[in-house]
Amino acid sequence: MEGSSGGEMESLKHEQAVMKQKQEAFSQALPYCSQKPIDTDVEMNLTSLQTGSSHLLDTLTQNGYGDEGSGEDDSDESLNPCNHYTALDQAWRATNYTTKKIACDRNVQWNGWYRLFYRGKPIQMPERCVKKEMCGTHAPLWLVGGHPRIRDGVVTRKVCGHWRNNCCLFQSPPIQVKACWGNYYVYKFVKPVACHLAYCADVNTLVCGKCKKSESCISRDRITYMCKKNQNRVKANVHFFVTYPASISGKVNRIMYKKVYVNQGRAFNTRTGIFRVPVSGVYQFFFSTQTGGSGPTDLWLVVNDYWVAVSHSNVQNPNSVGNLSTYMTTLRKGATVYVTHNRGSSWANNSSNTIVFGGSLLMSPRDTGGGSRVIPLCLIRQDVTWPQVAEQSNLKPSSVLIKLKHLVS
Repeated sequence: MEGSSGGEMESLKHEQAVMKQKQEAFSQALPYCSQKPIDTDVEMNLTSLQTGSSHLLDTLTQNGYGDEGSGEDDSDESLNPCNHYTALDQAWRATNYTTKKIACDRNVQWNGWYRLFYRGKPIQMPERCVKKEMCGTHAPLWLVGGHPRIRDGVVTRKVCGHWRNNCCLFQSPPIQVKACWGNYYVYKFVKPVACHLAYCADVNTLVCGKCKKSESCISRDRITYMCKKNQNRVKANVHFFVTYPASISGKVNRIMYKKVYVNQGRAFNTRTGIFRVPVSGVYQFFFSTQTGGSGPTDLWLVVNDYWVAVSHSNVQNPNSVGNLSTYMTTLRKGATVYVTHNRGSSWANNSSNTIVFGGSLLMSPRDTGGGSRVIPLCLIRQDVTWPQVAEQSNLKPSSVLIKLKHLVS
């Protein structure tokens, strides 16, 4: 008994160590972000420098995220700089402001993210050269390359200071910029290269603060801005329904469904039996079989070479039963899905429609305008490490199902 108890304790300790290693590996893969309160020391009085946060936004009604998008993952809203920033409301930063009291942003201890305001109204940095001696400083700093779209996430932009008739005589260190829902931006300011340089706030962009959630603030000349209603995107329609018109016995690595009833989006290939995801989004699949008198029968749904859902039955003579299984998940463009017949017997004929496979796209980023960021599951085999899955799979890991093994007969 003591030997058995000791063996169980050793096994438990080993499992705890393995789980700890996996948890540490997973933690290292997640983005890390921290914020600290602002510490300022400037040459002139500040109109307003206060900590703030953005409004809660209906992220399912805005546009801006697509399959080609990059940037940071905002699935954890507690790390989203659009929700955690410092409000920078200083009227002297305006592009129409001149003063004898010259400011220098090199004296500010910049820390974290900032959102620009002008007398309580949201405003943004200028995207064009600003005359010298404006914005309460000698060489006004403006944003080179324009502001990003929401789909771009956090981007890095060059900043230039105008002096001696040269719009970019001072090339200040780059800053990070992020577009947020509600037609505003947050900036991660850093110390400029010298004094006296200061970040500008473009008064022409004040109109952007009046845009509705269904509108975007646009400008052709970067001088005159206007609110324009967002165009409705065409919903991506992806549906397929196929059948296998004969009986199957034993192990079949991939069922070659031949009879096609629906293939909207042309994502299912009858030559390979594979459904290849045409657009990222949330998908629901179903697959079925009819068994009878043959003992255990298993059909598996395979996503990116991982067995994720099973249709299992165990029927003895003379009974017969149909079994339908469904599976819903989030997939990235290019992911593969098919059905394998692992063991047993499935009955069908040309008109029975008992061995079927189908699926539909339920929601994609383009359907919702990108507000709902799609976070797929990561399915991990026992013999594969987390980084290997992230590298080899089209799935973007978010939550982990540990110890999912391929079952063999």
